[in-house]
Amino acid sequence: MDDPSAALKKRVGEAAASLVEDGMVVGLGTGSTAAFMIDSLGERVKQGLRIVGIPTSSRSEAQARGWGIEIVSFATHPQIDLTIDGADEIERGTLHLVKGLGGALLREKIVAAASKRMVVVADDSKMVDRLGEHTAVPIEVSPFGWESAARQLGELGGRPTPRRDRNGTLFVTDGGNMILDCAFGPIPDPAGLEAGIRSIVGVFESGLFISRASLALVASVGGVNRYEVA
Repeated sequence: MDDPSAALKKRVGEAAASLVEDGMVVGLGTGSTAAFMIDSLGERVKQGLRIVGIPTSSRSEAQARGWGIEIVSFATHPQIDLTIDGADEIERGTLHLVKGLGGALLREKIVAAASKRMVVVADDSKMVDRLGEHTAVPIEVSPFGWESAARQLGELGGRPTPRRDRNGTLFVTDGGNMILDCAFGPIPDPAGLEAGIRSIVGVFESGLFISRASLALVASVGGVNRYEVA
């Protein structure tokens, strides 16, 4: 694999997939690193691993089905044993996350909240001392009245920008909603900010994942490092 970044993501995706055990209900994350994990799981399924999956996006669902991974819903499997997902930022010590640059944050948080355990996979460029250092916080909002939500996010100290696709049109999530990418800079109180964002009418969810992950597997040139909550 010529791309060093892709090689790291593949390594950590395979390490995370090895945590999945026979009979598990698995939350299937979204993003480039999670895609390597799904590929690795698919290989294991072809070798006899028996699992079912609940995907966090239509992309992950299509990929999993391509490998023959059985897809189920919360109607039949209300609790997930293990979710493996990527992250855009991981805060050292706490494992608080920023997620959602891939556009699936609402479904990702629903799956995370229903999981007994969440493992996050990333390369070491995603580790930060404070959330918001390098990444805006994605916020999924109703298309109706998004301007009002944006104004209130500004009052919380953010600089919201409607996300657009490559053609310049407004990005639409799998749920038919909009995303505002809201730059806050380094966030001293992620839990407090998450609560403030959630109080705004018209906001469905934010990309702040507070106290969701119990383990981070982070790939570097030296190998895969494990980080747990301090």
